[in-house]
Amino acid sequence: MMEMTRKHLLCLTILTVLSPVLTTHAYAQLHLEIAKAPEAAPKIAIIPFNNDQSIYPIVENDLNRSGKFSSASKNLPATASMNTPNADAWKTAGVPYLVTGTVKTAADGSFEVHYQLYDVEKQQYLLNELLTVPASRIRQAGHLISDAIYQALTGIPGDFSGRIAYVLRNPATPEQRYTLQIADTDGEQPKTILTSRDPILSPAWTPDAKKIAYVSFETKRPAIYVQDLSTGQREKLASFRGLNGAPSFSPDGKMMLFTASIHGNPEIYQMNLETRQLQRMTNDSAIDTEARYAPDGKSFIFTSDRGGSAQIYTYNFANASSKRLTFRGAFNARGSLSADGKKIALVHRPSGSNYKVAIQDINTGITNILTPTSLDESPSFSPNGQMVVYATREANRGLLSIMSLDGRFRMNLPSEQGEVREPAWAPK
Repeated sequence: MMEMTRKHLLCLTILTVLSPVLTTHAYAQLHLEIAKAPEAAPKIAIIPFNNDQSIYPIVENDLNRSGKFSSASKNLPATASMNTPNADAWKTAGVPYLVTGTVKTAADGSFEVHYQLYDVEKQQYLLNELLTVPASRIRQAGHLISDAIYQALTGIPGDFSGRIAYVLRNPATPEQRYTLQIADTDGEQPKTILTSRDPILSPAWTPDAKKIAYVSFETKRPAIYVQDLSTGQREKLASFRGLNGAPSFSPDGKMMLFTASIHGNPEIYQMNLETRQLQRMTNDSAIDTEARYAPDGKSFIFTSDRGGSAQIYTYNFANASSKRLTFRGAFNARGSLSADGKKIALVHRPSGSNYKVAIQDINTGITNILTPTSLDESPSFSPNGQMVVYATREANRGLLSIMSLDGRFRMNLPSEQGEVREPAWAPK
C-alpha cells in the first residue's frame, strides 16, 4: 500500500441539546435544490468508493455546489480505482481530477476511510489520506474530505463541514411556531435548539461555535439569551427596559455588542460578558443597530439612519469615531463582514421595493449586487468568504439560499414545514 501522507483520527462529539424549552418534535431537514449550476468549471470525477454508499455522494454533492467544479461522475468515460488512476483515459476524456476511495469496517465498529485525489495532467496524487471515524459521524467524514479536496485544488479552506443556524416559522404548530435550528451546510442533520410560540430572532455564534445567542420574546419582551450547544444550558444576557436585540460577539469572545433602548433611543452598547458592565458606544438621535465586530476587534460596523436613510457605518474603538461606508442606493443595512474583513455582505435596495444582497469592497467602496431575487435579507458569509447564505422568498415560500460570490452557483434550502429565516453561518 502507498505510504500515507496523513492519518486522521476523528473523535467527533455528537451535540446533545437539552434546552429547558426543547421538545422532542422532529423537524424535517431542509431540502437542497440547485437553483443555478456553474456553466463551465473544471471537471472532477468522484468514483464510487469501494464498500460505500454514503461518503462519495456527499463528496460529489459538496464539490458540485461549491461553484468551482462540475462532476464528471455520471456516465463515467473511463475507469479508476485506488492506486490505479488510468491517467491516459481520463486525460483523453478531458477530466483533470479524480477522487477514489475505499471504506473498511474496523473491529470496534468504526470506519477506516482511505481516499485519494489524483491530478491527471501531472500524474501525481495531491491527497492520499486515511480517516478513522465513528459510525455516527460518517456524514461528517464526507464533508471533511470535501474540505480537504477543495483546499488542495483552490488553496482556500473548504466550508462543507460547517453548520448554519436559522429560524423556522411554522404557523401550523402554534405552540412551536418558532424553532431555532442548526444544520449542516447542505441542510442535512437538523438539530432543534429552541422552540417557542413567540418570535426568535438574530441567532449569533460565539467565536468558538460552541454557543449561540438569540433574541427571544418568550416573556413578551425582547431579551438576549446565550445557549450552550453541548449541554442545552442557557443564560439571559440582556433584558433591559425597551429593546434588546442584534447580538454580536467580539473575536476573543469576551465582549458582546447589541442594540438597546435603555435611554429611550435605540443605540449600540457593548457588554463585558464577565463583569456585565455596559458601555454605550453610539449616541445619536437616529436609530443605530445591527452592530458587527470586525475580525481584528478594532472596530465594528452598524446600521444607522442618521443620514436620512438606512446606511452602514463603521465605528473605530481607538478614537470613538464613526464613518459612513455605503453611498450607493437609498437603503443599505444588515451588514455582515467576511472573515478577512475586506468585504461586507449587506441588504441593498437598488430601486422600489426590491431588496437584494450586495457585496461591497471596504477599501474601494465598489458595490456589486449578488442575488437575482428581490426580497432578500440577513446575509451571512461562509468562514472562507467564498459563499453567502441569506433568506429570501420564491414562489410564496420563505427559504434560505446559498450563493457563491462569483455568482456562478446558487442553491436553495426550503423546508416543507414553514418559512426559513435569519441564517447565520458558524465560524470555524
